[in-house]
Amino acid sequence: MKPNRITTALLMLISLAEIQPIMAQSETKEQLTIPLSDPNKPGFLRVGLINGSIHVVGYTGKEVVVDAVAEPNTGKRKEEKPDELANGMKRLSTRGGLDMSAEEQNNKINLSAGSIKRPINLTIKVPQQFSLKVSTVNNGDISIENVNGELEVNNVNGQIQLTNVAGSAVANTVNGNLKATFRTINSDVPMAFSTLNGNVDVTFPANAKFDVKLKSDRGEIFSDFDVDVDKSQPKATRSSQTGMYKVSIDDWVQGKVNGGGREVMMKNMHGNIYIRKAK
Repeated sequence: MKPNRITTALLMLISLAEIQPIMAQSETKEQLTIPLSDPNKPGFLRVGLINGSIHVVGYTGKEVVVDAVAEPNTGKRKEEKPDELANGMKRLSTRGGLDMSAEEQNNKINLSAGSIKRPINLTIKVPQQFSLKVSTVNNGDISIENVNGELEVNNVNGQIQLTNVAGSAVANTVNGNLKATFRTINSDVPMAFSTLNGNVDVTFPANAKFDVKLKSDRGEIFSDFDVDVDKSQPKATRSSQTGMYKVSIDDWVQGKVNGGGREVMMKNMHGNIYIRKAK
């Protein structure tokens, strides 16, 4: 089956050189609708940004709908040397546009969106049975809600929030809080949640069964669940390097919830860890 390619690009706004500073401060918007090869089966979406936020929400529809907004470019343009070859001609390009494209094959979608000079905010509606691989780096947060599947979420300078999700998740950010609320979990799949600077706050169903592996270097760990903590002595790891031995102590907190199951790892450095029981 040949890939079903859907590609769109925002039309560059046409202006005279003297009105470009005004137009550069306006938002740029575009919508892209992506049909699935088999709407009755689960799907997968991969999307990554360098600048901007991503909000994914599950809905009852059968298509993936992407709304993209490029934020206003309020920065001043550097002085440019006039193009002698364009003497007397009118400039038509703004160099501030947004390109968005998607490739769909067998319910797997690769979505790309880019803007040269300004952050992009994506709002993406997907069918509820959908797995996701979502990432961004600067100037944005990631939020996912009402989706059932395998979630892989990565951020660098922003928070991650998963709301009313089901299945499993591996989520990591560097600078920001990480908060997740599960209505059900896939007990056969391990999960991991980590941040460097921020809290890790995860809510599980009251009857969820899992093992915990927890570490907060400069914070506290709290739990609504009764955790059967492994009280054995901390494990020492010994390594040899340049003829000398280094001994490090494994100070993870490990234990079982509701008898135990697959591992759920939570880790941070500056912040607390909260393991909550859904009410």
